[in-house]
Amino acid sequence: MPVSGDVTAIWLTLKLAALTSSILLIIATPVAWWLSCWQHRLKSVVLSVIALPLILPPTVLGFYLLLAFAPDSWPGQWWQSVFGTSLAFSFSGLVIGSVIYSLPFAVQPLYTGFTQLDRRYLEVGKTFNMGKFARFSRIVVPLCQSYFFVALGLTFAHTIGEFGVVLMIGGNIPGETQVIAIALYDHVEMGQYQQAHWLAAGLMLFSFLLLCILYGANRGGGRQWNFR
Repeated sequence: MPVSGDVTAIWLTLKLAALTSSILLIIATPVAWWLSCWQHRLKSVVLSVIALPLILPPTVLGFYLLLAFAPDSWPGQWWQSVFGTSLAFSFSGLVIGSVIYSLPFAVQPLYTGFTQLDRRYLEVGKTFNMGKFARFSRIVVPLCQSYFFVALGLTFAHTIGEFGVVLMIGGNIPGETQVIAIALYDHVEMGQYQQAHWLAAGLMLFSFLLLCILYGANRGGGRQWNFR
């Protein structure tokens, strides 16, 4: 059975995943919409920057985030002067790092949905004197709701399994930055394989069920969520 420290790590992981997914849905929606409408020769560069965490080793991104969050860097100094706490090795630092690391998992499906949207629906809305926000909220969002669902699910699942970035910028502080992946690593390091099995099997089952739900939601069109 999971020990009390594991329960805390599970709660912390769910809290981190929920916060990251919520923040990313707010950030990724306008970014993906802008990219779907923007035509410029530098578009491929912007898409590459957003997709970089997909192929970048997590420890590389975590290393540079750790330098940025350090008290002697200007982001770290600014955070300390405003909130009075250090950004590195804190839960707030984990949230910011997770948002950056999981950005492509939210932007990618939304971008795919927006580019596949039939823009004639928006032209019809314009003839009814609907403003830009009304057209987006009443036409784009309902037509692309499956992509919003996929973006939310992928971001949540990806945050649940984060290890490299979390370890670099958060360390292993029980109750503060120790998430499930770090707790699992801790058990293996100490030879506590039974506790490690509980966490690993739980993560595997959760990932499988979430993927079943996502593929089920996406089966209608059979479309993929990739940059193009």
